[in-house]
Amino acid sequence: MNTTLKMLGALSLSLLASSVLAAVSADEAAKLGSSLTPLGAEMAGNAAGSIPAWSGGLASDAGQVDARGFLSDPYASEQPLFTITAQNLEQYREQLSAGQLAMFKRYPESYRMAVYPTHRSSALPDSIYAAARTSALKTGLRDGGNGLTDFTDSRYYAFPIPQNGLEVVWNHITRYRGGNLKRSIVQASPQTNGAYTLVHFEDEVAFPENIPDIDPDKAENALLFFKQRVTAPSRLAGNVLLVHDSLDQVKEPRMAWLYNAGQRRVRRAPQVAYDGPGTAADGLRTSDNFDMFNGAPDRYDWKLVGKREMLIPYNNYRVAMPQVKYEDILKAGHVNQDLIRYELHRVWEVEATLKAGERNIYAKRRFYVDEDSWQIALSEHYDGRGQLWRVGEAMLMQHYAQKVPVYAFEALYDIIAGRYIAIGMANEEKTSVQYGTQASAKDFTPAALRNAGVR
Repeated sequence: MNTTLKMLGALSLSLLASSVLAAVSADEAAKLGSSLTPLGAEMAGNAAGSIPAWSGGLASDAGQVDARGFLSDPYASEQPLFTITAQNLEQYREQLSAGQLAMFKRYPESYRMAVYPTHRSSALPDSIYAAARTSALKTGLRDGGNGLTDFTDSRYYAFPIPQNGLEVVWNHITRYRGGNLKRSIVQASPQTNGAYTLVHFEDEVAFPENIPDIDPDKAENALLFFKQRVTAPSRLAGNVLLVHDSLDQVKEPRMAWLYNAGQRRVRRAPQVAYDGPGTAADGLRTSDNFDMFNGAPDRYDWKLVGKREMLIPYNNYRVAMPQVKYEDILKAGHVNQDLIRYELHRVWEVEATLKAGERNIYAKRRFYVDEDSWQIALSEHYDGRGQLWRVGEAMLMQHYAQKVPVYAFEALYDIIAGRYIAIGMANEEKTSVQYGTQASAKDFTPAALRNAGVR
């Protein structure tokens, strides 16, 4: 397998040299649902038995859903197999990322990882599996990998059998999110002493295939539409961000607008892309750090390093429960590791190196992508001197009732400053994520921003 993966990595640059890259053959696509899962992961478990075979993932009735939409933990009775600390990490080094090792070094007394039995819980609707198969047969890369060809018939998981690093990242970008949704979440950027102020957001996300009145010409290159309203603290309340994300952002760059409640004006927001500052993030994350990585991939050369077994945050139901309060999660230096569950899973490792002449505060980045869900689970971001600067961890979980893999929340640690930012928690909100929401094209226009800000 190692030889094959090295060959795949070596082929990446030559493949990206062509203007249009072909989809896989019918014989290759036939592996989906046989030796590969419907999304392209290895169906079989590992030789040691510590990673089981995929058997369909969690059933939609695997747990209880309360009146507010919060999920119970189907694995609540399990105990950790072992706990990794700074004192014993050497025996687990091969299954840890450079970022995780750096966290143990930075916080030797408090950072630890409780490792539980592995459950391959990822499960999606049959229609999405069918879409992934269509993608495998039809979708290709174009414009040096910055856009997709023949993708509008499927819309999800552009490359379930990836041939290079960029295709792996496109799977994360084009993954299924459960359809249109609304959510109330918080973000926090604790100081080194643990003090923080919560920023409250109301997010709305809509996808072109779920917007009945969308202009067909607009839909063809549209990825998603995103609207985010700040509701607290008072100094930021009423500010609204609108983003139109395209599939090919070189051909049609991301369009963003910001309504400033204090000025009562709507303005274009070109800074909401690449390494532009994240909303109310105190300088601790960039725009493209959101969702672990988002936006155009064109400023980097992408290399497929290979596939490996790693300990990643997985099935993190406990930390998302309403009984757990924000103050229980947010601690000095890092989130409360006693609440985070880690499991051994196979991941795709992808390295991004900034192209000559391009600008980004991150000169090199590394992403570890869960093979079953195509969600980025871990990330590392290096500065221009080659020093590890920021480490990302996403708390993966399966929303079994909606049949969609999601993040409980994501955290980005600044190793140098000793601070971090966490975004996506909803524990103390009135409701959990609402799926299947109705959307109109007029809801995601600059003209609608003023009304959204003054509600």
